[in-house]
Amino acid sequence: MAQITDRDLHLVKKALCLGIAVIEQQPEGPFRPDSDAADMKDLADRLMEDDIELAHYLRSARLVLSGKPG
Repeated sequence: MAQITDRDLHLVKKALCLGIAVIEQQPEGPFRPDSDAADMKDLADRLMEDDIELAHYLRSARLVLSGKPG
């Protein structure tokens, strides 16, 4: 298995959080992949040092998707 560190780890964390944020924006229904979102959140949680780091990455992902702060 590949060792993911430094910049690569940052990109993986960012990609996971972008995926989570995209899924969260989808309307609830049979085509929303909630189980994927839950698995992605679990993986992101394991990769992050703490909840503060996870919150930072999720906020950044939401900023990218919305194009505005908040």
